[in-house]
Amino acid sequence: MKISASVYSQKEKNLPELIPMLDAYQVDSFHIDCNNNPGVFEDIKQIRSLSKTPIDLHIISDDPQPFINKAAEMEIEYVQVQLENAVQPFQFPKESKCRFGISIISETPVEAFTPFADSAFFVLFMTTTPGQSGGVFNKENFRRIRKFASLFPGKRIHVDGGVNGEVSFILRLLGADSVVSGSFLVNHQFPGAAMLDLLHREVNSSYKIADFMHDGPEMPVMPEKNCTFLDSVAAIEKYKNGFVFYTDENGRLTGISSNADIRKAVLKHPLKLNDVPPHDFINRNPLTVNQNLNITELLRLIKKQTFIVNFLPVVDDEFRLTGYLTFNSLIRGES
Repeated sequence: MKISASVYSQKEKNLPELIPMLDAYQVDSFHIDCNNNPGVFEDIKQIRSLSKTPIDLHIISDDPQPFINKAAEMEIEYVQVQLENAVQPFQFPKESKCRFGISIISETPVEAFTPFADSAFFVLFMTTTPGQSGGVFNKENFRRIRKFASLFPGKRIHVDGGVNGEVSFILRLLGADSVVSGSFLVNHQFPGAAMLDLLHREVNSSYKIADFMHDGPEMPVMPEKNCTFLDSVAAIEKYKNGFVFYTDENGRLTGISSNADIRKAVLKHPLKLNDVPPHDFINRNPLTVNQNLNITELLRLIKKQTFIVNFLPVVDDEFRLTGYLTFNSLIRGES
């Protein structure tokens, strides 16, 4: 996952002091908030005289088109427009070296991205007030990020607001591609320690698994009663996660089938797939995690295992299936 440092969050250092310091800590881009102020382009010129690190421009304006045009002229690497502030219509130039995006606040439905799906490269989720440093991450955005990824596969996800080490880990787990860090990074007494905290793989956590797990319609789950082998294969294909969960009439988890379980069953019964018995393709003792555990406890559980954990069913205290976690997004987020 990439880290974009919010330059204007630091009030005590000027650009010639701040930019080399952030470069020394290997930030991936410099985030610039443009609150209807053309003067930021002079700052961008100065930053480019000091560094080759990409610029990440956030346009907050009632008439964003002049700022978009100027950004395209300057070939700024990442340019996002705050949708709620844009009173005047705008469009992104088709022939441009910029990567354009749309920024939305927590109250805006993710479907608002739809008109820009063909022209925007990414979305920026604003979890605090746009253009203002500080604030606490709104955990409702975990659900919104999952929904956006489902509706707009292939679009990159950026997040800005209240991102600390704990939130950063969860965002990597959800497959976020980039986070903007303001006060936590640039105002940290030791920015290098803050960078390690944002990218570290193990964190202390107060968030519960129930806060960010996949749930509801996202779950690849089916009743086990009267389920056949081919039903399971169809469910795995439908949800495209590589696994399916089974529950009883009370919603309790009774087992799982992964791609590996399906392959083993096919090899054992190559000519009679309709007659494959459940015990040959359902794992009755899967590794599970309780929804009330936090991230630290989750990681400790995974580290105890002697096999690679790609996904986990999440259950409540009555062993009812309430959600699931996957870890392929965490791996992708590290690239």
